[in-house]
Formats: sequence, structure tokens, C-alpha cells
Amino acid sequence: MAGIKSTRRERIKKGIRKHLAGSTERPRLTVFRSNKGIYAQIIDDTTGKTIASASTLSKEFAGSGNKVDQSKEVGKLVAEKAVAAGISKVVFDRNGYLYHGRIKSLAEGAREGGLDF
Repeated sequence: MAGIKSTRRERIKKGIRKHLAGSTERPRLTVFRSNKGIYAQIIDDTTGKTIASASTLSKEFAGSGNKVDQSKEVGKLVAEKAVAAGISKVVFDRNGYLYHGRIKSLAEGAREGGLDF
């Protein structure tokens, strides 16, 4: 049975996705947070394709420190991949999570990496 937190997040997520959609010229940067790691994807919703992705489990990821620092590194990594794919502007989808802590850190890392949102 799903917990109260997860059902609340799903409800918030549906509300956010009602207003957000990634296009070809401005794809969606979505974030998933687990207890152990953090995952980020850049998705073009018109074609349903993932353009770039990065996580704490990626081979390129070599971060250490606490989870907030790791999130910032993942943000920089996904931004590097997006810029290499020719994307500079994205729409940020926080996926029902509060813009605080690891989510905020990932967003700041992506901005430092060259993404604009």
C-alpha cells in the first residue's frame, strides 16, 4: 500500500504536469529522488524520447560527499550532456518534490553547467 507521502507527491506531480510539457526547442528536465541517489533526464515530450540523462549511478559520475553535493554534480553532468546535444533551454519539472535540498542543488548545478530555465 502506498504511503501518504507518495500519494501526496503523485497528486502534486499531476498538477505540475498539467501545466508543463517539454517541446523540441525547450525539453523537460525531470528529477527523481530516491533514498540512495538522484536521477535527472531531459525529455522531449513531443517525440517521447530521452535526450540526456545522468544519475548517481552513471559511469561518468565520480562525486563524493553528502547527497546535496552529489545532486549538484549530477546537475552539472546532465547539463554537459544537454549542451553537447545542442540544448540550452529547458523546462524544470521537480516531479512533485519541494524545491529544496537535493532538488534545489541539482537545479543550481544544471544552471552552472549552462542550462537556462
